[in-house]
Amino acid sequence: MNGRREFLRRTLAGGAAVAGTAACPSAHARGNAEIPPEAIGLLFDSTLCIGCKACVAACKAANDLPLDYNSPVDALWDMPLDTTARTYNVIKAWQSGTGTQRNQQTDGYAFMKSSCLHCIDPSCVSACPVSAMTKDPATGIVQYDADACIGCRYCVAACPFGIPKYDYDSPTGRIGKCELCRHLLPEGKYAACAEVCPTGATLFGKVSALKAEAHRRLALQEGAPTTWPRGNLDTADQPAWEGPAPRYVQHVYGEKEVGGTQMLKLAAVPFEQLGHKPLPERSFSSQSETLQHTLYGGLVLPLAVLGVMSWVARRNVKHDDETDSQDAHAGEKRHD
Repeated sequence: MNGRREFLRRTLAGGAAVAGTAACPSAHARGNAEIPPEAIGLLFDSTLCIGCKACVAACKAANDLPLDYNSPVDALWDMPLDTTARTYNVIKAWQSGTGTQRNQQTDGYAFMKSSCLHCIDPSCVSACPVSAMTKDPATGIVQYDADACIGCRYCVAACPFGIPKYDYDSPTGRIGKCELCRHLLPEGKYAACAEVCPTGATLFGKVSALKAEAHRRLALQEGAPTTWPRGNLDTADQPAWEGPAPRYVQHVYGEKEVGGTQMLKLAAVPFEQLGHKPLPERSFSSQSETLQHTLYGGLVLPLAVLGVMSWVARRNVKHDDETDSQDAHAGEKRHD
């Protein structure tokens, strides 16, 4: 028994030693990915959203998406409760108590947009084994290639926001998610949800400009008259919306969560109450890839597995040898 333990100890120690000497840069911890300088995205301001859902209808039209029913009984209405493979964008309502005070925590109500946040270091891209999910190096848009997809749904499991959805009704199986209307960009257009928003609650533009706009709003004094850009922040293609500044939660959601996202969000109600759980600043992609590189860099995992298999094999061989020896010894006694 002591011999077996010593064998296992030496095997694992030897594997660790080899891994240590064979360590390479790929085994080092990977930090969060950097955002492309010209990345584009959205700024959603919950305090400006009136729940009209014009963005939901515009998204359907721009992406040629079919109606999405909650159940066969509701087949007269396209009213999905959440994003699906056929609905890329929804507006959800939050209510507290009587729900009579807009953007207030007590007896209040508010709206929140749910769609792809286009992570700077996306977990779905890291998890996809066939590169059906990719991140555009120029725009930063997380895009999907249905022709490359094998329907494994790893992206669905990997996303910390639960955005990619699998279409179980599709004969070939496919994923549905917002791609920021990238098919409209060559035409000089932009995300349909931002284009139709009447109050500027959803605003399109370069992420750097959107981030500056978000912090401008956070610095406003509550009740101060201000203007809100609408449509495309970079081109100012629509007249501004005017109104008093609300009391914002002093946090730009998406600025740092899981390495940052290209959709930024503002609200007057804590994000946890609006369905946005706290997330670490380090991306899940960097954590998982660092673990993978650590295990496989320097052959750590293969050596450990080989060591365990060798120990098991040696134990079984030794057990057989002992059995044979015992049988032979018993035979000699019977012969005597």
